[in-house]
This record gives sequence, C-alpha cells and structure tokens, in this order.
Amino acid sequence: MFQDGKILIGKGEDPVYLLPGMANRHGLIAGATGTGKTVTLKVLAEGFSDMGVPVFLADIKGDVSGTALAGADNEKMQERLKNVGVDPASFKYAGYPCRFWDVFGKGGIPVRATVTDVGPLLLSRLLDLSDAQEGVLNIAFRLADDNGWEIIDFKDLRAMLTWMGEHHGEFANTYGNVTSQSVGGIQRALLALENDGAADFFGEPSLDIGDWMQVAPDGRGMVNILHCVELSQKPLLYATFMLWMLSELYEALPEVGDGDKPKLVFFFDEAHMLFSDAPKALVDKVVQVVKLIRSKGVGIYFITQSPSDIPDEVLAQLNNRIQHALRAYTPAEQKAVKAAAASFRANPAFKTEEAIGSLGTGVALVSVLDADGVPTVVEQTTICPPSSCMSAMDDAAKAMVVANDALYGKYKEAVDERSAYEILEEQAEAQAAEKAEEEAAKQAEAEAKAAEKAAKEEEKARRAEERALQAQYKAEGRDKYGRTKMEQSIVRASRNTAKSMGRQLTKSITRGLLGNSSKSVRNAASQFAGNMVSDLIGGFFK
Repeated sequence: MFQDGKILIGKGEDPVYLLPGMANRHGLIAGATGTGKTVTLKVLAEGFSDMGVPVFLADIKGDVSGTALAGADNEKMQERLKNVGVDPASFKYAGYPCRFWDVFGKGGIPVRATVTDVGPLLLSRLLDLSDAQEGVLNIAFRLADDNGWEIIDFKDLRAMLTWMGEHHGEFANTYGNVTSQSVGGIQRALLALENDGAADFFGEPSLDIGDWMQVAPDGRGMVNILHCVELSQKPLLYATFMLWMLSELYEALPEVGDGDKPKLVFFFDEAHMLFSDAPKALVDKVVQVVKLIRSKGVGIYFITQSPSDIPDEVLAQLNNRIQHALRAYTPAEQKAVKAAAASFRANPAFKTEEAIGSLGTGVALVSVLDADGVPTVVEQTTICPPSSCMSAMDDAAKAMVVANDALYGKYKEAVDERSAYEILEEQAEAQAAEKAEEEAAKQAEAEAKAAEKAAKEEEKARRAEERALQAQYKAEGRDKYGRTKMEQSIVRASRNTAKSMGRQLTKSITRGLLGNSSKSVRNAASQFAGNMVSDLIGGFFK
C-alpha cells in the first residue's frame, strides 16, 4: 500500500513503512508455509507499482497471477484494515497492470535468449565443464564469430560443435587443438540442458530487458510475472535462465547510484529452490549481482521459508527484513530461529526469538532501513492486506490478458533466421554435391576405361581366333579362305574365264560407244574399261 510517498507494510506500535530511497538495499521475506509470505510479497509489489516502479516476480507456485484482478471486500479484510489503521471505507480494491511471461510460452509471453547472449563462460560454468571442454567451447564461439556464423539457438551450437569435431585439423594451428573427447563431453552436457527444454529458451526474438522496465499509461509500474511452475521443475534450465537474466540485467543497466526510488525491483519466491543444489556458477552470480546491482537502481527481494536457505554472502546484503513465524521442532530448526532472531536489531518490548515462534498468520517481525540507512528496531507488525485478488487468475482469463498484451505480437512467434546451423548445412550440401560430381566423373572415367579394355580384349580374342583358324586351314592344306586345292583350281578357272569374258564384252561396248573416235582412243578406252571389269570380277572370285 503506497501512502504518503512510502510503502505501508503494516502496523506495530506505529505504522511501518519501507522508504523508496532504501528499497534498492534488497530485502528478505521469510517464514514457514502458510504464515502469509505471499500476501506480504503482493503488498510490497503493489506498493512499488503504485510508486511507478516496474516489478518482476518469479511465480513458482502460480498463485500471484491474481495481482491483475481487483480484490473483494469481506469481513476479514475489513478487520485486517482496521488492525493496520486504515479506514475500510477509504480502501480501494484494484487490479494491477500485469504482464505474464513464460519460457515455454504456455502461461505467458515467450521468453527467449540467444546462445550468444548466454555466452561460453556462463555455459561452461553452468554445465560444469572441464578446463579443456571450456577451452573448446570458447573456440566454438570464436570460430563462429570470425566466420560470421551466428550461434542463435541450440541446433546452431550443436552443429558448430559437430563441425569442429569433423574439421579440427583445419584450424588447430590457429585456434588450438580440439579433441573428439572434449566435443563429445560438451555434447553430453548439452543433452541434459536440452532435455530440460533449452530449445524453447534459446532462440529469437530474444528478450529486450527494457520490456521489463515499462510503466503503464496510468503511471503505475508494470508487474511482470514469470510463470515458473514448469520451469522450476527443470533445475538446469531454471539456473540457465537466472544466470542469463542476472547477467543481462547487470550489463544492460547504467550506474545511477542511490536514487529517490528503484528503477526495477525483483522478487524471487521460493528462493531456496534458487540455491538448493544450484550450480556454483549461479550462486556466485547471484552473490555478485546482489552486491553490485544496488548501484544500478535495482532492488532484489528473496522469499523463502528460513533465512538459512540463503547463502550467508547474499543474506548479509538483505537489509530490509520481514520475518513471519518459524516453527522450531528440531535442533536444526531451533538453531535457525536463533540465527533469524540474532539478525534483527533488538526491541526491548519483547524477546525476538520467542516472538518468531508465536507469530500468527499475517503478522511478522519487520526491520527496515531508516532514512540514514540504519536498520530500525524490530517491530511485531500486522501486515497490510493487498488491494488485488488473493487467489490465482484462471487460465482462460490469463490467456486473454496475454493475447491482448501489446508485446505479445513482438515475441509470439519464434524466428529462425539463417545462422550457424543453416550455413553449415549449406556447406555440407555443397561439399556433398561436389563430391557426388567427382564420384560421377570418376565412375564415368572408370566405365570408359573398362569399355576400352573390353574392346581390346575382344579384338585380341578375335585375332587369336583368326590365327587359330588359319593354323587349322594350314594344317588341313587349305588357303586362307578355307578352300581346298580343288576348290582353288575351280575358283581360278572361273575367275579367268569371267575376267576374259568381261574384258571382251566391255571392249565391245566401249568401241560401240566411241564409234566416231580415232582407233587409238577407242583402243585405250576399251583396254582401260576391260581391265577395270576384269579386276572387279577377279575380286569377286577370290
């Protein structure tokens, strides 16, 4: 609830406010299940929105979508309002400008990032790659960059690694050695990320982080709700998203120092899921961002069951604390309660450790920074009720909000432009076509040589057969045509007779045709024609 330029958290002995100028010093909302943490989160988120500050919520359980709907008046709400010193008649129930997001595109606007946006360093740490594998991944990105092969989506990265494994000898002297073992190790690590749904997250259009920092037309900050119900069940992809988001946020925003109010506030619900069994790279990144991002005007608030769920390095940076009830049934739980109590500035009116175990639902111990940046004495505070709906929005209503969102068209459809995968596929197809042409030419050449060889063998066989036949004729006393001596005599006689008759007949015809010519001309012509006919007939009778 935004009141007098401050966020009214609730009322103890006096109203307890969160000052806008101290909101980027980060905060913690802790407490056992069912003690009212989600209501407290909504109250702060609404206050920031009313202040004109954009908000980001990681909705793990799917129960904060009702922020888009106005709450309803009832007796419990009126009683709570009276307890915090607010006149129920003046309290306004209202829905807030919400924008729903979802990495998988089912419960909100799709959220995507390119593989290049995440980069080799974060991927290597996230996948827990060895030094050699990290080196190979760096070579992949450098090779792609030098050749103009953009690594946009998951298939681009896989194609790039496959190509490197097949062509490592071509660039080893320039970029370094790449072994098939390292490539295979990276591919196996990527398989786990792919099984979590990385193909949905990696791609274009990639998210413009500025779209999370918008203000609604009425001046209220946009409440960005990331639907994490499915994402939180895929720890590797969830860690990838968080690493990318925190890195992108830190790199994109300029230094602004301490302003009058934050530029953006993040709420991480069920924060224990962010740190439990998380890759060291993620924990290190969260620690780095929490320490440094304050100067960029960003506040980060963690919501979890116990402060012990948060690493000490992060916990030390959370200056605005709201502690709901903790139950202490085991030694470990009792130790956690003592630690939580010790983190507050003591109030002489009550014992903090005892109070933590006896708080009712909707009541919390609150200590925030005052105008000088000093933690206030802890107050036992009744938390304000939210103005928006306490229950979740139904899927149909949320789908309508998403469909009508101005940014939905910008991110709705994935775009698969020509990048590393397509370029390498084209190269492979061109090389395959060139190889096929070479093979076809070699095949044609081989077939021609085979045909030539077959022709030679056929000629050789024919000659051998002819020699064998001539040898047979010779052995049988025949001539080269296979005729016996008697047959040869008959042929000679027939040829001589035919030649003589032909010669005489031709001479007679020639003389008849050249009757008016001189005798010498007639004789020469008839002699020439007669010889030709004689030779012709002689050739016939071989």
